[in-house]
Amino acid sequence: TYLASGIDPSKSIIFNQSHVSCHAELAWILNCVCRIGWLNRMTQFKEKAGHDKENASSGLFSYPTLMAADILIYKATHVPVGNDQKQHLELTRDIAQKFNNDFKAFNFFPLPEPFIDRDISKIMSLRDGMQKMSKSDQSDYSRINLKDDKDTIIKKIKKAKTSDVLMPETEDEVKKIPEVNNLLNIFSGITKQPKKEVISVYKGQNFSMFKENLSHALVETISPIRNEIRKLMDDKNHLDSIINEGSAKAFEKAKKTLDEVYDIVGFVRR
Repeated sequence: TYLASGIDPSKSIIFNQSHVSCHAELAWILNCVCRIGWLNRMTQFKEKAGHDKENASSGLFSYPTLMAADILIYKATHVPVGNDQKQHLELTRDIAQKFNNDFKAFNFFPLPEPFIDRDISKIMSLRDGMQKMSKSDQSDYSRINLKDDKDTIIKKIKKAKTSDVLMPETEDEVKKIPEVNNLLNIFSGITKQPKKEVISVYKGQNFSMFKENLSHALVETISPIRNEIRKLMDDKNHLDSIINEGSAKAFEKAKKTLDEVYDIVGFVRR
């Protein structure tokens, strides 16, 4: 999917996290730096654990420190995230700052900044404008998959929840209808057309023409990606070679940082 979307493996390293053990090794050290109070504030843990958090695994509780390790092992300065992940990045900054201060390794870890698309920071479910679009949702009609064909995309958008009213005339009015706001965000993101302009085109109309044009824009964008995915999946050896080469490159970079961390912390190594 990354390749089909246009990412060049000669410029961007693509690899499996589990192929680079340095992530897990650094995560343990960061667990010893991170404070329980910080992890207690993580809203995603509360959402996933629900009312029965005493029975949740410690791995789920400390998962944000693994995310911090994923970022800091490569000394990232900017991280593309949605609004729902911004809290985890703020935790990463806190952990990095505390590590630098605790071990007097000033500026060793940079404090990564969030890189957030201002207009599409979070895509919501097509069935519920208050819930994030997710592949783990039971309903396939809640999301657009990059492997969806033309007819499937059209059907999903046609069935997407909107409202009984006509298209509102202002952004403020739109924000009061989460499902409509979500579809407008998707339309704006796909077409690169400012949201305000999209509203001005469809204001006062029912949603049929808007949905038809949104479907067309999605098909036009996703179909080439879908076709390329199918083509790439026919050459597993090529994909394996990219993963293997990427994992080797990632390990080389990660190992350098981990060795420096071990020296700073004072671990005895062979």
